[in-house]
Amino acid sequence: MKKLTEVGWYQARPELSLQYIEEAGLAKEAKIIDVGGGDSLLVDHLIELGYSNLTVLDVSQKAIERAKLRLGLKGDRVKWICSDVTDFIPQEPYDLWHDRACFHFLTQEEEIETYSLKVSQGLKTEGVFVLGTFSKSGPKKCSGLEIHQYDELDLKHLFSDEFDLIHCAESVHLTPAMTKQNYVFCSFKKKLKI
Repeated sequence: MKKLTEVGWYQARPELSLQYIEEAGLAKEAKIIDVGGGDSLLVDHLIELGYSNLTVLDVSQKAIERAKLRLGLKGDRVKWICSDVTDFIPQEPYDLWHDRACFHFLTQEEEIETYSLKVSQGLKTEGVFVLGTFSKSGPKKCSGLEIHQYDELDLKHLFSDEFDLIHCAESVHLTPAMTKQNYVFCSFKKKLKI
């Protein structure tokens, strides 16, 4: 099994995710969920920045246990949820939903629609949705699994019923093996229903 620092998606500091979260201008006690974030270091950085109401959801209990071990006592400040995101039933409304590198593994139309519904159900009105996923110039597979690629227009169209696009940016992630992976990062705001 590869070490955390050897897996393709590893980032010592998830700069773009942190930038988009900071740009949301949330209070430090805002409810933030990181979907697929079990082994990600995003939660470590959010704790260091003073965010105090954090939830991490991951399909892998092992990834969650590794994160708890890595964080030590700081891990007690985080709510940990082991679930497939398509089975997840949000129990509270979040101010921000973050997903880097989970969404592109959903390749069936039904899964994608379910995900979109979960984000909408899980976010407060005017809550922020930050999504980083493989772009159309990115990998066609990840960890041997089929993925779905997107561009800004795809994502805008997919989430336009419930969300307004704030902005999108193309990003190149350099893996520990020094290969390039192209991502598209977008942030959205949940629409105020009249």
